[in-house]
Amino acid sequence: METAEKKVKRSVQKRAKIQAVKEAAKTGAVTAHLVDVPTSPRKMRLVADMIRGQRVNHALNILKYDAKHPSIRLEKLLLSAISNWEAKNSDVKLEEADLFVKDIYVGGGSILKRLRPAPQGRAHRVRKRSNHVTLVIDRMQATETKTAE
Repeated sequence: METAEKKVKRSVQKRAKIQAVKEAAKTGAVTAHLVDVPTSPRKMRLVADMIRGQRVNHALNILKYDAKHPSIRLEKLLLSAISNWEAKNSDVKLEEADLFVKDIYVGGGSILKRLRPAPQGRAHRVRKRSNHVTLVIDRMQATETKTAE
């Protein structure tokens, strides 16, 4: 007699897959988001490019002493990401973790369209831009071992 394999329901497979993804997300990289920041994406990208790939302590120093106004918001975002990492990895000390800014990207947000008076009864459109920022931090050692394999 042939042993019959028991068919697993698709919903059970889906639930197991979701559970596996959640377990994998408990360790590793951490993200933090800023949504609808009232600064143009171009200005925010100038500051974001300065800290991409830097160690967290160095990135905080760059943002603290930078004169551009988006650096204040990015500093708060980086501190939030560090806090998220501490909550996720409570067993590891922050000083020993050797965190770095793995990825940071700035996307365009909603645009508020306003009118500004122009000569001869006309009006010019003013676009007040906003942006969304996503910051990902991770341990330096974890990425080095992955690339070595």
